[in-house]
Amino acid sequence: MSPDATEQRVLEAIRQRRELINDALDEDVPMAEPARLYEASRYLIQAGGKRLRPTVSLLTAEALADVEPMSEDYRSFPTLAGDPIDVMIAAGSIEVIQSFTLIHDDIMDDDDLRRGVPAVHKEYDTETAILAGDTLYAKAFELLTKTGADPANSLEAVRRLATTCTQICEGQALDIEFERRTEVPPDEYLQMVELKTAVLYGTAAAVPAVIMGADDDVVEALYQYGMESGSAFQIQDDVLDLTVPSEKLGKQRGSDLVENKETIISLHARQQGIDVDNLVDVETAEELTEDAVEAAVAELDEAGSIDYARDMAEDLTEQAKARLDVLPDNEARDLLRDIADYLITRGY
Repeated sequence: MSPDATEQRVLEAIRQRRELINDALDEDVPMAEPARLYEASRYLIQAGGKRLRPTVSLLTAEALADVEPMSEDYRSFPTLAGDPIDVMIAAGSIEVIQSFTLIHDDIMDDDDLRRGVPAVHKEYDTETAILAGDTLYAKAFELLTKTGADPANSLEAVRRLATTCTQICEGQALDIEFERRTEVPPDEYLQMVELKTAVLYGTAAAVPAVIMGADDDVVEALYQYGMESGSAFQIQDDVLDLTVPSEKLGKQRGSDLVENKETIISLHARQQGIDVDNLVDVETAEELTEDAVEAAVAELDEAGSIDYARDMAEDLTEQAKARLDVLPDNEARDLLRDIADYLITRGY
């Protein structure tokens, strides 16, 4: 299947589920008092987003149950033993955690925009934004206790989500630490990517398997699917920053170089003796010219650093897709494979 066809198939699968996910989030994270706190908590959720992670959760459930996509009520979904559970509320808990991390990320980075609207701390204030993030963090665990799953499975799902939240914080801390260090080995960078980005994809795939009563080896394989495809997604972002025209990228191409952001590309280039910090000689992304980007990219190409990152993302994607062999052969499994491919193409 061509990249364009894969993208259209994935986007259609997401579109079909997005409205259901949005309706569920509106119901499961309702307005309450104090109104300003809950307005801020719901603000980013209502601003939109692809809903890719909860879509992964729903597709994983469909693949495990070996049912036609969209054929079962997600609010009363059959476990492997045939008992009904609410997989939608579990999928929603993943998206709620994603929103929590975005709110706090924007505060730490003092970003102005998120999903095309002012960041929560800009629309409200920093104090309210912190409380909104904390509220979503707590709400996610509350939601995950309401799936109706076997109590032991429910407890394991909550434990996994709690561990994931700890790991996300560890990854963010490593990212901050790396900004203060003069040298970061590639393996440590990859660990940061796994912790900061990939673990939530892993949990999105693993939690439905847990609450549906899947065997441990199936749960672990699905977790690794999410980990590897999520890592590939982040590494490919490093590649796209240098290889995609600015108008398609939605930001200035090569901005990572201006910000001296450590990526798998820059780390590999340093090992090849490239003076990465001086590849571009401007203070802001707005000053960066296409000629300067082309010259920097040519030097990184010559060092093999861009191919190194691209090959790593592709290898991780192939590993991720192979993990799905634990699932029955059905359309939902095929869509999960397509999502892994989509994460390293995304229309570019």
